Amino acid sequence: MTIRIFLIFFCISFASIAQQKLSKEFSFVNDNDLFVSYKKDRYYTNGMFFTYRNLAKTKSVKLEKKIHEWQLGHLMFTPHKPTILSVSEHDRPFASFLYGSFGIKKVYKNQQILKGEIQLGVIGPSALGEQLQNFIHDIYGFDRPIGWKYQIRSAVGININGQYTKNLSTDKDNRNDINFINSVRIGTVFTDISTGVHGRLGFLKLEPITNSVAFNTSLNNEQTSGVRGVESMFYYKTTLTYALYDATIQGSFLNTSSPVTYRINPFRFDFEMGLLFTANRINFGYSYHFYTDKMKNLKFAKGNSYGSVRLNYLFN
Repeated sequence: MTIRIFLIFFCISFASIAQQKLSKEFSFVNDNDLFVSYKKDRYYTNGMFFTYRNLAKTKSVKLEKKIHEWQLGHLMFTPHKPTILSVSEHDRPFASFLYGSFGIKKVYKNQQILKGEIQLGVIGPSALGEQLQNFIHDIYGFDRPIGWKYQIRSAVGININGQYTKNLSTDKDNRNDINFINSVRIGTVFTDISTGVHGRLGFLKLEPITNSVAFNTSLNNEQTSGVRGVESMFYYKTTLTYALYDATIQGSFLNTSSPVTYRINPFRFDFEMGLLFTANRINFGYSYHFYTDKMKNLKFAKGNSYGSVRLNYLFN
């Protein structure tokens, strides 16, 4: 089914002419390990992100555009098997994080992007991880999980996040590029720093990073110089992360009563690759993600993977 959808959007993207100025966007992203294997249901098992973006007024001569971003997000984590009976076999805590966020993305004319974001939410039972996983398992006909009563205990989640992106090089045919990506997160849920590269290989000529679906910067209005172009591409990301704190594994320092906690691995490597297309006012994407172990003594060590599906709708 996923392959059919991919082929439909692939064909439509080449047939559609999207030379428009669209200044607002709704997007939905769903991460799930079922998108890479029907048998997998462990560790980072589901993520759901609903986002609204719009262009803000900008007065700086250096800025191409400024984008405001509101997001409602949910992250869910489980042990290697959510139906295990014994708490002693929980090789990772049950945990979830429900949050709302507001971010400002500044897109510069010199092919640099700077984003700041604040997240406010909650971890623990109030984040409704058990209820959401029961709902998902009922849809797929899976057994309901056992063990959420041992989940990370409730605490306020406040995070301040930053991202910086810079184009390093683009080939003369404008069909592939490489970009420097960096991020930092500081807060009561995650504290870490990451650096890496993001490359694009275009089936068509690439849009600059200031106007591309790959960076969620394809919004335009009368103040911007660009229009939304037709895009079809393969992309990849590789990042190295140094983690200082992860409340979904260690428990929150604001509530130290969590029954199952572990120490984190400080270093993590992440790899992502995927396909992105535009079709009329819609952007579609599918990606594969691999990450190395976030902690020791996992039953399924040597890394884990999940898939991600993305759908964006642009309008005025």
